[in-house]
Amino acid sequence: MEIELDTGETKNAQTHVVFVVVPKFNLATLITMIETMRVANYLTSTPLFSWEVVSFDGLKITASNGMGVTVKADTSTVGQVDLIVVLGSWGAEHYNNRALISWLRQRARRGDRICAVELGCYIVARAGLLQDRQATTHWSWLPGFQESQPDIDVLEQLYTINGRIMSCAGGLAGVDLMLCLIKTSHGAGFAGEIADQMIYHPIRAPTAPQRRLMGQENDSLAPILRKTIELMERNMDDPLSVPDIAASLGTSQRQLERIFKKHIGCTVVQFGLLLRLQHARVLLISTSLSVREIATASGFNTLSHFAFSFQKCFGRRPSEYRESWPNDQSAPSWPGTLSEFLTSLQKKHHRQTGPSDDTA
Repeated sequence: MEIELDTGETKNAQTHVVFVVVPKFNLATLITMIETMRVANYLTSTPLFSWEVVSFDGLKITASNGMGVTVKADTSTVGQVDLIVVLGSWGAEHYNNRALISWLRQRARRGDRICAVELGCYIVARAGLLQDRQATTHWSWLPGFQESQPDIDVLEQLYTINGRIMSCAGGLAGVDLMLCLIKTSHGAGFAGEIADQMIYHPIRAPTAPQRRLMGQENDSLAPILRKTIELMERNMDDPLSVPDIAASLGTSQRQLERIFKKHIGCTVVQFGLLLRLQHARVLLISTSLSVREIATASGFNTLSHFAFSFQKCFGRRPSEYRESWPNDQSAPSWPGTLSEFLTSLQKKHHRQTGPSDDTA
């Protein structure tokens, strides 16, 4: 299936946005960001926004969902711009089109605002525009981006705005970013009306979390669970022992284990192992670190222990995760989800112990 994107160009629009897409970009993110502007125009007698979609990789670009998109390939006609949005997804961590990078540097020198969306952060970083700044990206790639860009303060949140340079996690966070920009220029009431038209509530703050844990709202988790997970994530390369975690949180090891069993369904050690394996998987697909280096960065003392644990959890050897989207596959896959792993632990525990009415 192929689609041709309307440029959306409107005479005398106050703000002109240029979307730059690269192969395997997320089409849903692009469409929802454009839709926010379209609704804004719909609600006003004088159009506020115009936009165009361009690429440095030809006239037809295939999105991550397999749809072919016809875009504008001649960027020499791009004139006055208020915001440039760089959309990258699968494979953008290795994308290195010198023409695009040079163009971004040129536009930044002109004073254009530039926003990196999802893995577009790698492209904007290669242009040198994120150095010594705060930035964000999709949570599943965040550890790999941080590993490859030590001079960038990487935050797990919906979006960041640092003057003329922005970054966004992707997905529907693009709507929150667009509504924020509209609120700044046209007021909170107007942004709220757009959200009403899109049936998009609530409008989230930039620092809102990107993800839930096991499908639960973060606020519904016991505070001690959130704090334990934060401790684990901050000490991936040198995991804390359960007694050390308990002491840091001012609780007993026995109480901590009971909370994990009740609310998550596994032990503290089992959950910590899964977090480290997920961390390793991201490093495998988003960095050039060796498997041995990744094992060490993920807190494994031996390569053999890492390889055994990885294959047992995900059903693949670590080396089979070196590509996020292998060239010989029509679509990427991410087997071995968090919920799947925890469900298997709960079933195993139930078989071993039988039904229990212990709700402590």
